[in-house]
Amino acid sequence: MSDQSVAFRYAKSLIGLAQEKGVLDTVYQDMQLFSQVCTENRSFSLTLKSPIVKHWKKLEILKAVFQDKVSPVTFSIFEIITKKNREAILPAVATEFSRQYQLLKGILTAHITSASPLTDAQRAEVRSVVATQTGKTVELAEKVDPTLIGGYLLRVGDNQIDNSIKSRLNDLKIQFSQN
Repeated sequence: MSDQSVAFRYAKSLIGLAQEKGVLDTVYQDMQLFSQVCTENRSFSLTLKSPIVKHWKKLEILKAVFQDKVSPVTFSIFEIITKKNREAILPAVATEFSRQYQLLKGILTAHITSASPLTDAQRAEVRSVVATQTGKTVELAEKVDPTLIGGYLLRVGDNQIDNSIKSRLNDLKIQFSQN
């Protein structure tokens, strides 16, 4: 069975358990924290995937980092997966849990890349426009890319709007090269 389908099953089970215990939103925040740690700390992610580091040592690392920061329900899935020697799929479980949670709650993630950080007013406007268009609650995943020069790049699902100066300059370059 592929890691993705295993991660799907663990995430689905965790959603069921979290709903049963009434801590679904808390577990979602815990999984967001876990994903953030994996993203920001490459050595942590590599340690989870390393065949050299024993699974009991990985569990000790997970305890030291997360036991006091996450709910017992969340930590129990860390323990179960680690005891089955499958800790390498934990990042995929966290990602899949977040995806399933968002589907369950009707939340849509809009990825926006801008030349400079967005103001609160700009965030609110983007959320409002996307929510109006989709009819769903919107979470923003923001990224700053100064090479855009100005404007933004907005991706919602499979749709993308490129309203950046860089894109417009490239379009002009193509037009001039064709003439």
